[in-house]
Amino acid sequence: MVRRVLALTSARIAVGILAVIALLALLGPLLAPQDPLATSDNTLAAASGAHWLGTDYLGRDVLSRLLDGSRVSVLGSLEVAVMALVVGAIPGILSVYLGRVFEWVTLRLADTLVALPFLLFAVAVIALLGNGITQAMLVTGALVSPLFYRVARAATLSVARSQYVEAALISGASIGWVVRRHVWVKVLPPLAVAFAQTIGVGFVIVSSLTFLGIGVQPPEPTWGGLLASDLGYLSHQPWAPVVPALLIMATVWAANLLADAIRDVSGEAGRALVNSRKARANRRAAADPVSAGGAR
Repeated sequence: MVRRVLALTSARIAVGILAVIALLALLGPLLAPQDPLATSDNTLAAASGAHWLGTDYLGRDVLSRLLDGSRVSVLGSLEVAVMALVVGAIPGILSVYLGRVFEWVTLRLADTLVALPFLLFAVAVIALLGNGITQAMLVTGALVSPLFYRVARAATLSVARSQYVEAALISGASIGWVVRRHVWVKVLPPLAVAFAQTIGVGFVIVSSLTFLGIGVQPPEPTWGGLLASDLGYLSHQPWAPVVPALLIMATVWAANLLADAIRDVSGEAGRALVNSRKARANRRAAADPVSAGGAR
């Protein structure tokens, strides 16, 4: 499936953008040209050779703060996606096999979590447990998990009553073996779509919380925090919010673009895409038999 996804131009663009963002998260603090926390008297300076994106209201280098703050945003979005995947997908698969009681309990729990406003709940958790982004993201991931639960459950139901799965169970195969051998192949593509979408959602949540100053301790830099501080000095630097806003928008857009690409190549749509490409290749070979013979 990976090869089919990367065959799409949109997927390659999305993977390229996300790879750059991931490198910023890994190497951003090392690439920062100056100390992101160091203040100076050169406040609200324009872009120059010494400060490529200028300085903020405390004289701190904006580029260094953007590079250093990328790690918090990326890790926060991954925490949301991974937590939602673990909490939602596993019960979603097992609800098909572990009986009606487990199915009823997990369905009611999923309905309850859907009804909770996860952003407000994350703020409440931070107020109770302290100003930390990790606990807020883990709780948010649990609240987003009903998406993975329903996706995993629907994909499992589509194959649970197939003849080859029933034959495996009758022959004595364990549920774990059936899930690994037959069910996981069907569940993985829709889960990959949901995972990519949740990364974008998690990025929006992290940016929203840090924009409000929640989840991080000042003066730790974050993209949402930089965007919030820049909005207070638009009369001096009207261009300042552009870079953090573009970084947030590009990351969310790339995650959604990747989710669309995975959906396009999976299931019936993926088989139709492969068949159409084979048909085009056959038509080109039939239209140019001389070149095809020379290539052979």
